[in-house]
Amino acid sequence: MDSELKEEIPVHEEFILCGGVETQVLKCGPWTDLFNDQSVKRPKLLIFIIPGNPGFSAFYVPFAKALYSLTNRRFPVWTISHAGHALAPKDKKILTTSEDSNTQEIKDIYGLNGQIEHKLAFLRTHVPKDMKLVLIGHSIGSYFTLQMLKRVPELLVIRAFLLFPTIERMSESPNGRIATPLLCWFRYVLYVTGYLLLKPCPEKIKSLLIRRCLQLMNLENEFSPLNVLEPFCLANAAYLGGQEMMEVVKRDDETIKEHLCKLTFYYGTIDPWCPKEYYEDIKKDFPEGDIRLCEKNIPHAFITHFNQEVANMIADSLKDDLSKIGNPSWHYHSLRTMRCPSPQNLKPPDERFSSDLLPTYCLVWKNQISRD
Repeated sequence: MDSELKEEIPVHEEFILCGGVETQVLKCGPWTDLFNDQSVKRPKLLIFIIPGNPGFSAFYVPFAKALYSLTNRRFPVWTISHAGHALAPKDKKILTTSEDSNTQEIKDIYGLNGQIEHKLAFLRTHVPKDMKLVLIGHSIGSYFTLQMLKRVPELLVIRAFLLFPTIERMSESPNGRIATPLLCWFRYVLYVTGYLLLKPCPEKIKSLLIRRCLQLMNLENEFSPLNVLEPFCLANAAYLGGQEMMEVVKRDDETIKEHLCKLTFYYGTIDPWCPKEYYEDIKKDFPEGDIRLCEKNIPHAFITHFNQEVANMIADSLKDDLSKIGNPSWHYHSLRTMRCPSPQNLKPPDERFSSDLLPTYCLVWKNQISRD
């Protein structure tokens, strides 16, 4: 019954030009153009998935479908590839917008900073400014999510989920100790080897190998991720990985503190990229935060076997927030919680809600309703 339900869910594939680079976007649900949709039926919220590295969005389709079903198919769930991690097939049209053509070229777009700007450029050109957002970052996508909140705090993010978050000390983690010399010192050896082995390989052979690997992992996918064996994409993934090892070192506590009320951290017990001690450290530093430790032995790469379990966790956490979407009182609520106040900025309750301020709150609430 569950598999039949998933088959009925529409998923639309687009290749767009974002920041001057072709980018794959997979859109779960019937909504394909939120920016130009002015109908009353346009959803008020977008669930936006930012993948790990490699940033192959096709691997996240089962997860997006599960999440779309669990949120009662009320909201679109979109997944974006990383810049340079997806190439459009020869027969696939690459869509462009006037906004993107006018966007300034992103410096080092395949690197760590460029990938963050790439996601922000997509939101600017394809998502309305008044659209509320739920951000879901996986692995290095969690780092991107925090940086997006830091750089553009006016984004209407109501919740952000950081799944198995690689947001600190990456090179010191068990996997990082192995990956750092490979990605930083022997990167060009990997480039040459990958090019010599994969470039001459016919597309049919690549497709057969990928289908076989997906079967072994019990991972069904309607979008064949041929980019997994594309030397250009693998080189960009390795380049990004090398920057991760060198630059993702210190946890950004300032950004976490500022947006703590929106954040949910989800750590694993068997994760060699962000071990349990990282969870214990952040839990100690932010005891009031929503920082969870998975007790189900879900691995870092949850998209291979545990899409439903992680989607269930997110959907359960979102129930209260999503139930308020479309409710007039939500606008008043969102004005108060869109930014997380620091303790020193909080006034005593009787001062913040004194009678002379009530007319102001009522006026803002009324204006918000009239605009929607």
